[in-house]
Amino acid sequence: MKNSSDNTKPGRILIVSNRLPVSVVKTETGLEYHASAGGLATGLRALHGEIETLWVGWPGSVQKQDRAEAEKKLIGDFACHPVFIADKLADRYYEGYSNRTIWPLFHSFPALTKYSASEWEAYKKANALFADQIVKIFRPGDTLWIHDYHLMLLPGLLRERIPEARMGFFLHIPFPHFDVFQLLPQHQEILQHLLALDLIGFHTHDYAQSFLGSVRRLLGYDNTLGQLMVGNRVLQVDVFPMGVDFEKFSCAAHDPNIRNEVEKIRKRMSARKTVFSVSRLDYTKGIPESLEAIKEFFDRYPEWHEKVVFVLVVVPSRERVELYASLKRTIDEMVGQIVSTYGTLGWTPVRYIYRSLTEGELIGLYACADVAFVTPSRDGMNLIAKEFLSVRSDERGVLVLSQLAGAAKELQEAIIVNPNSKEEMAVALNLALTMPEDEQRERMVRMRARLKTHDIHAWVQRFFHRLREVSQISDALKIKVLEQETEQEIGRRFKAAKNRLFVLDYDGTLVPFADTPSAAQPDVELLEMLDRLSAHPENKVVILSGRDRNTLDRWLGHLNLMLVAEHGGWMREERGEAWRATITPKKNGWKKDIRPIFELFVDRIPASFMEEKDFSLVWHYRQANEESASLAAKELLDTLSNFSRNLGIQVLPGNKAIEVRNVGISKGAFFSSFLSPALPEFILAVGDDWTDEDLFEALPEAAYSIKVGMRMSKARFNLKSHLDVRSLLKRLRE
Repeated sequence: MKNSSDNTKPGRILIVSNRLPVSVVKTETGLEYHASAGGLATGLRALHGEIETLWVGWPGSVQKQDRAEAEKKLIGDFACHPVFIADKLADRYYEGYSNRTIWPLFHSFPALTKYSASEWEAYKKANALFADQIVKIFRPGDTLWIHDYHLMLLPGLLRERIPEARMGFFLHIPFPHFDVFQLLPQHQEILQHLLALDLIGFHTHDYAQSFLGSVRRLLGYDNTLGQLMVGNRVLQVDVFPMGVDFEKFSCAAHDPNIRNEVEKIRKRMSARKTVFSVSRLDYTKGIPESLEAIKEFFDRYPEWHEKVVFVLVVVPSRERVELYASLKRTIDEMVGQIVSTYGTLGWTPVRYIYRSLTEGELIGLYACADVAFVTPSRDGMNLIAKEFLSVRSDERGVLVLSQLAGAAKELQEAIIVNPNSKEEMAVALNLALTMPEDEQRERMVRMRARLKTHDIHAWVQRFFHRLREVSQISDALKIKVLEQETEQEIGRRFKAAKNRLFVLDYDGTLVPFADTPSAAQPDVELLEMLDRLSAHPENKVVILSGRDRNTLDRWLGHLNLMLVAEHGGWMREERGEAWRATITPKKNGWKKDIRPIFELFVDRIPASFMEEKDFSLVWHYRQANEESASLAAKELLDTLSNFSRNLGIQVLPGNKAIEVRNVGISKGAFFSSFLSPALPEFILAVGDDWTDEDLFEALPEAAYSIKVGMRMSKARFNLKSHLDVRSLLKRLRE
C-alpha cells in the first residue's frame, strides 16, 4: 500500500481488464508497443481529461528478462500497469477456464463447455496476481472498475485486502439463467466474490435478472429494484447498454480516405446490392446458420440471382483450437458450396474475407452496404450493428439483427430475426432489400438518435455516476450503524430521563423470523427482560406489532405491557384491560374480492399460506421456493395495485409476506393519535419492516429510532439483528 502522504492526492480511476489496451511484441530490434483503439479505451479518454486514470491488465507474453523494461515503458508512456503471467499459467487461465468453461456456458452452450479442476486453479491464481498488482498501486480514494468474465474472483479478493475500496464491475457477455449457471461447479464461489462489489453492470435487463435470480436462489439475497444488502454495504445491480463512439463513426464517411475506400468497394460490387456480415470466428456468432439462410434466400427468391453480393468477413480467432479449426473448415466448405451452386462467370454471390479489416475498409463497407446482416446465435451486445448505424449519416440502409444479441433490446426498429430459423432470416433479407427508402430513413433516424444520446461516453459517465450514488448510500449506512459511542449517549439520556417510552416491533425485532407465524413464540429470556423493563415505574413499554390481538394476548398478555395489534388497529392499554379498536370499525367487504386472489396464489405456490386478521389478509411465502415465490410476490403486488384504488385498502410488502389492510391503519398513525400527546423525555423505537417506516417518520426529532437489518430507512440508526436489539435493551435495563 502507499504511504500516508498519498491521502492528500485526489482519487484515481483504476481500469482493470484481462488485456491492456497496449500489446507488447518482441521483435529482432527489441520490444514494440501497439496501442488498441477499442471502444472502452475510447470512452475513457473523456474521463482522463477530468481525472487521472490508470489501466491494469495483462500485456500478453513477455519473457522475464524483458519485464522490467516493458513495465517502465508501459507505466511511463501509457499509464498502464502490467500484470505479468507465466505462459503456461496464462494458457490454462485464459484459453482454459475463461474461454473453454465460462465463455460457452455463459453464452448458453453447455454442450461445448469443458470442466477442468487444474484450469479452475489457474483461474484463481491469475485473479490473485491481478489482486497483488492492484494492492501495490492502490491508494485511498481510488475507484476500481473491473471488466469481464476473466476476473470474476477479483472483487472478493480485493474486498478482503482493501475493505474501503469503491468497486464497479461490468460483464460484457451474457449472464445465463440459473438452470445453466448452476452447471458450473464453482458457481457459488463466483457469486460470493461478485457480491463484494458496490455496482455490477450488464448490457440488458434479462442478464441482470438472471444474475439476481441466481443470487436469490443460491445465496438467499432478495433485492429491491436491483439493490442488495450485503452486510453493511449496498450492492446495486443495474443495466448499462454499451454504446459506440457515435460522433467518430458518423463523421468518418466524410473523411477523404474513407470516401476513396467507399468508391473502391462500390466499383467491386458492380452496382449490385450489398449485404455484409462481420464477425469473429466463434461458434456464438452463428456464421454457419447465416450461410444456411443465404442458401435458403437464393432458393426462395431466384429473382435476386446476380443482383446481390454477400460480403462475409470473418476475423481469425483461436484457429489452433480444434473446435475453432473445425468451424473454419465448415465455413470454408459452405461458402464453396454456395458459390459453386449459385455463382456464374460474372457473379460471385459470396465474397469471403478471412482476415481483420482495416478501419478504413470496415467503415467503407458500413457506408456503402445496403443491408447489415448481424445474426449471432448469442451475443452480449454486438457493437458491429451500432457502428453500422452510426456511420450511416445518409440515413439509408437496413439492419437485420438477431433477437439473441443484446443490441436487439435497444434497436427495435431493425428487422429482428430468430437466428435458428433460416426461413425467417431469408424472408427478412428479402424484406430488407426491397424496403422503400422512406421506411429505411424512418427506422434509421430513430435508431441513430438513440445511439447518439447513449454513446460510449454517456455509458462511461452513467456507470460512474451510478457508482458514486451507490457508494454514498453505503457510506450513509455505515454512519448509521449504532456504534458504542452512540449507545453510550443513549444510555446517558435514558438514565437522566424521568419518563421513558419504548415502542418495539415483535417479529424480526425481538425474535427471529420463523417458517410459520405460530413458531415465533417468545423465549424465557425475552419474557424476563420485557417484564423487568416494564416493571420500572418510569418506563412505558409498547409492543406495536402486525400480529393479531389473540396471539399477542396469548404470548405477552400476562406482562404489564401496552399491546398493539394489527399495526395499530387494536390496543390493550394495560394488563387485565379489554382490547379495543383504535378506529371506527369499517366494513371489510374488500376481503371477498381479495381472498380469492390470495387463495389462487396459495394454490400456485406450494408451502405458501394465507392468514386472516380482523383488519387485514396476509399471504406468507417464507417456506416456499425462493425464486418462484419472489416472482409470484411481484405479480401479486402488481395485481393488488389495481384493486387498492377502488377498495379503500393498503398493500404492504413485508418480509416474505404481502399484507392487505384497511386504509387509515398504520404504526405512525397510532403513535400520533395515542402516544404523542404526552411525549416523554426519552423515546426508543425499534422495528425491521416497511410497516415501521411510518412510525419512524412520525417520531419527534430527538427520539432514537433503530432499523433492524442493514437497509435504507427513515430510522436514525441500524442494528444488524434481533440479538443486537436484545443486547441493547438488556444493557439499558441494567
